[in-house]
Amino acid sequence: MLDQPIKTLMDEHRLIENVLGSLETFALGVTDGLAVERELVAGYARFFREFADACHHGKEEDILFARMCERGFAREAGPIAVMLFEHDQGRARVAALHSVGAGEGPVQAGERAALVGSAREFVPLLRAHILKEDRILYPMALRVLLPDEVAAMQEQFEVFDRKLAADGSIDALHATADKLIAAFAPDPERMAAAAAQGGCGVR
Repeated sequence: MLDQPIKTLMDEHRLIENVLGSLETFALGVTDGLAVERELVAGYARFFREFADACHHGKEEDILFARMCERGFAREAGPIAVMLFEHDQGRARVAALHSVGAGEGPVQAGERAALVGSAREFVPLLRAHILKEDRILYPMALRVLLPDEVAAMQEQFEVFDRKLAADGSIDALHATADKLIAAFAPDPERMAAAAAQGGCGVR
């Protein structure tokens, strides 16, 4: 299919949304007094760093956005610049999660507050970002890219993914996602409301 690389990115979005929903459920529990396990927080940070960022954003930044820039889009202004800025914003929030997950000893009050605060910012940020890409940027890409460019992009995606599959990284990240979602299930109503409103987060 001519739109296969875009379908690949959108399928990855669905997994990311489910882990976002899990993080939202977890953060709400922490707000209500749930004990924080550093290993669990580290799992969220690892998924968002290695799957959402390195794998998914890697395909976008190094392949899709590069192709769009070749077709005349600016990297420093316009929709691509906005997406890149939001990627950086997300990295800052995930860094805070990583800091809590990588710490030692009992989780302190300040760390709990940092965890909840980062989730409250990150969940709606990434949800809204995904909606912009699904509804605006990706359709825009399909309008401007030629069929042979889309086909070449799919080949690049497959090479990218084979490297991750070779050492088991991608399977491990999917297993991490499954574990997080099973431990703290996303709330379907909150996720549906977020999609309808363009992204809402932990209150």
